[in-house]
Order: sequence, then C-alpha cells, then structure tokens
Amino acid sequence: MNKITISGYIGQDPEMQTLSNGTEKCRFTVGVSRRVKKGAPRKTDWFNCDAWGATGAFVKTWFKKGSGIIVTGRMESSQSEKDGKKTTYWSLNVEDVEFPPNNRSDRPAEQPAPEVDAQTGMEKVETEELPF
Repeated sequence: MNKITISGYIGQDPEMQTLSNGTEKCRFTVGVSRRVKKGAPRKTDWFNCDAWGATGAFVKTWFKKGSGIIVTGRMESSQSEKDGKKTTYWSLNVEDVEFPPNNRSDRPAEQPAPEVDAQTGMEKVETEELPF
C-alpha cells in the first residue's frame, strides 16, 4: 500500500496549470520539520505535491505560502535522463487535503475566536444566528 500523510506548511503560493488535455493540476510544496537530535536545530523536508481537478482548485483557493496544511496521497517517482545521467524525482499525488487543527481559514482574521461554554465545552451561539 502506498499512502502517506504529511502535516506542514506551504512553501510557496500554489500554482495552477492546465495540461494540453484540459486537465487542471495544482503544484505546491509542503515543508515538514524534523529534529535530527534532541536539542539540535530542526531540519525541513520538502515535499513536491500535485493536486488534480477540484482538489487542486480547493488548494489554490484556500491555501497560500505559509499556510498550515495536512495532505494525504501516494508517493510517485519519475525519471529523466540528461547527458547520460539519470535523475529520479519524487512527488506526492494528493488525494485529500485538510486544514490543520486551530487553523480555521474560513473565519476572517479580524473576527475573535468564539466564546466556549465552560461546562459543555461547546461554542456559544446566539439564537438569532441559527438558521432554523
């Protein structure tokens, strides 16, 4: 089974491409920090990601450089040869995208966090805001 989930930050603004057959692809990178040794500075691993169709449009709409993101998909390799030297490239073919916890991109930045009821742990909502 080839399935990988990573949680990190977008390295550059996602770019949409339209292929010659009309298919849309969104390319972006995700940086994931890791610690090499306890007390040592963290290193960042960069994953090249390709999201297709509606998933790609979702990424382009809701994420930008520095945004937190969780992506799930499968790793794919491709090879190229130049001047007799073969190079292998890896990319994550994105199947699912999520916002990380506490990164509510659907809430405007100037809006304060909702008040939470101490007893129930649920968000307090004014009854006038309810759609029913």
